[in-house]
Amino acid sequence: MINRVLLRIKILQTVYAFYKSEGTSVSLAEKELFYSIEKAYELYFHLLNLIVEVTHFAENKLDARMNKLRPTEEDLNPNRRFVQNKVVGIIQKNQQIQDFLIQSKISWANNQDVVKDVYDLITTSEFYQNYMNAETADFKMDKDIWRQVFKKIVLNNEDIYYAVEEQSVFWIDCLDVIVSFVIKTIKNFEEGETQQTVLPMFKDEEDEDFAIRLLQNTLKNEQFHRELIDKHTRNWEFDRIAYMDILIMQIALYDLGENKSYYVTQ
Repeated sequence: MINRVLLRIKILQTVYAFYKSEGTSVSLAEKELFYSIEKAYELYFHLLNLIVEVTHFAENKLDARMNKLRPTEEDLNPNRRFVQNKVVGIIQKNQQIQDFLIQSKISWANNQDVVKDVYDLITTSEFYQNYMNAETADFKMDKDIWRQVFKKIVLNNEDIYYAVEEQSVFWIDCLDVIVSFVIKTIKNFEEGETQQTVLPMFKDEEDEDFAIRLLQNTLKNEQFHRELIDKHTRNWEFDRIAYMDILIMQIALYDLGENKSYYVTQ
């Protein structure tokens, strides 16, 4: 799941922290990198669970309307299409997702205001009205409405960004990317398949090895990289280059020249 774009972002953050923390070893930096990656994977499950939480909120709203003192005909016989969405059922019954949520102890319990916010934005949207008012709704429509929720609401909701940042500093910088993985997962859902495999943390072992190599060798070849930058930067003194730009170039230099004989790899 964690693609190389996100890996490079995480490596840049780790390299920055390495230089800012005196006494940090390369092995400790590697542990911090993988912790950061694990937290990004945690966010993936947390956002999938948001679908369930919003649906539970919607169900409670319907129940409250049915049990009020003088319910209307609409209150007693509501349109239940949204709360019966089959995507929700798949997530609730998927053992891999539920086991991960229990093990990681993440939930939206302390952010019900965000859940309500998302629900309100959904129910006032045009795509929700179209979904609810359609003569029939198939599984494709069930998937499409949640893909639109993440594209049009989750990615544009400041409260979600604040809630995510509050729960983990490792989440906020990768929210956009993780949302794209959630959308991909929803697209891949198949009707009736409750135990289908969700995206793995790494696409394959090569991506995991790539992350280790890029981090380790960026740090080990710091002097060589900086001499190259200084040598080939014209009309611009090295000391005047923004610190973050230097780090980006260090990472890029090894990334582009990997396996060259002049690199220190041990």
